[in-house]
Amino acid sequence: MSRLAAGVCLITAHEPALTADGPRGEDVGMTATAFMSVSLDPPLVLVSLREGSRMDDLLAEQPLWAVSVLADSQLQVAGRFAMKGRISDRLLFEGVPWVRGEVSGSPLLTGALATLECRTESRVEAGDHTLVIGRVLTAALPVPDAPPLTHFRGRYRHLAP
Repeated sequence: MSRLAAGVCLITAHEPALTADGPRGEDVGMTATAFMSVSLDPPLVLVSLREGSRMDDLLAEQPLWAVSVLADSQLQVAGRFAMKGRISDRLLFEGVPWVRGEVSGSPLLTGALATLECRTESRVEAGDHTLVIGRVLTAALPVPDAPPLTHFRGRYRHLAP
């Protein structure tokens, strides 16, 4: 499957938490290459999450999440959020330009080719992964003409102009 070229996305969600000071929470993000459009009517997308990963556990509880389709210039963002075994995502968002989605509350990268806010419609267990199908609630094109970041044969790649 490493011979199948794929686009690179950042999947994000906001993990709500209650503190003595009121509602707070943490933003969570992960790099994904197993992301695709499922349906245009209704607008549905699918992301494949490693079973038991932090994002899999969070999206089992939190139905709202977001997708930023990464531009070629966002290679370092992809690498940063692909790190395994991290304890906290708090520092990962530092220095990365983003806005909070109005519907999902999730981070949306301002330099992305496209951004989506989604609500989980269904979850399907598939081997060691969970397929999460989401209904697209909002869509935007922050930087629509930038070249995409791709992944092929285990490495991030740039498309030739």
